[in-house]
Amino acid sequence: MTVQFKPQLGLSGLESPLSELESQVQENAHRFAKDVLRPAGAKLDRLTPEEVVAPGSALWEVLEKSHDLGLSLTAMAEMDPVERVRILAIASEELAWGDAGLAGAILVNHFPVMYSMLAGNMAMADFCDGKRGCWAITEPDHGSDMLDASGSLQATEGQYGRPNCIARIEGDKVVISGQKSAWVSGAMTAEVCALFCHAEVDGQTRPGVAVIVSLDAPGVSRGKPLDKMGMRCLNQGELYFDNVEVPIENLLAGPDSYQELAYKMLSEANPHVALMFVGLARAAYEQALEYAHERKQGGVPIIRHQHVQYRLFHMFRKVEAARALVRRVMEFNATTDVPALQGSTAAKVTATQTAFEVANDALQMFGGNGMTREYPMEKLLRDARSGLIADGCNEVLAIKGGSMLVDTERL
Repeated sequence: MTVQFKPQLGLSGLESPLSELESQVQENAHRFAKDVLRPAGAKLDRLTPEEVVAPGSALWEVLEKSHDLGLSLTAMAEMDPVERVRILAIASEELAWGDAGLAGAILVNHFPVMYSMLAGNMAMADFCDGKRGCWAITEPDHGSDMLDASGSLQATEGQYGRPNCIARIEGDKVVISGQKSAWVSGAMTAEVCALFCHAEVDGQTRPGVAVIVSLDAPGVSRGKPLDKMGMRCLNQGELYFDNVEVPIENLLAGPDSYQELAYKMLSEANPHVALMFVGLARAAYEQALEYAHERKQGGVPIIRHQHVQYRLFHMFRKVEAARALVRRVMEFNATTDVPALQGSTAAKVTATQTAFEVANDALQMFGGNGMTREYPMEKLLRDARSGLIADGCNEVLAIKGGSMLVDTERL
């Protein structure tokens, strides 16, 4: 008689025992992901961008119901740092398991609060808390290079060129003019914006200014929602600023402190985006695992074929490795004086590359069925492909992370 030793794994795989609070958060987030996000995501994916953000769309219901998850950053501010990031990581993975685009739409609502807290401006964090938010940094002529406030990536003979959005500090107000590109996540639904742009100082532009902008302020307008291949549930669009004036109290960082906040911002944002794609990768793996037990070829379920088992094993290990790295980075950054940007970029690059590889392998396992809209795989692959570019393309992030490895004292 053959004895099988097979441990029972929880929702997030090789997870250490969860606390009572963590278990509750995971169960609530998983239920919300299954009952609300998955059906809404499948429906929204087939709509036009205009229909996605139109009144009565399922997107608005999702954003409203997400408040019931109780994941307020200000409410969690007094928690132990490791406990806080574990809860956020557990919840974010479950939401993205449901639908990565809608998880992203929920996540960006918290960015104005997150960046206000990083800047130490709790008045702005309280002001933004509970409001739908977005984060605007990319410009029509400047993409991932906007994440390089220190200029460490610029070629020796390279020129940055004129920014598309500029802010001036004039006494007790900040005046903003210009445009942010169509990649502003949440632009169509947001009430407040965490704006990162260049500053004009003595007629010259330099990095930069970070400021909270109410999107109902005079001079603010929005472009059309962006029509994309993947992450179609995450609305994105242009923001325009025509001499928009905001109180100086909304300022998170000026030219002298911008580089420090930009470093903290990227160190914080990259792991949160990574979590979205850990959840997506897990969803793709689980879909493939279930299908392998149901689909028959050669008279047996395809899970009986060795190469299918081989492929599934590598999908499993990649998901576990990506989750472990992202969690490790988040806990390190939460407990150190200076976050490790090289770790944050490693987490984002690893998780997004994992999601793409796992979704691609999962679709291959579905064969022709994977190419049809009857099954979820083609959507998962489209969504996963977006991750290689979102929140800084992986190539630029790798160069940025690599620049952090240079020790000038050894040169």
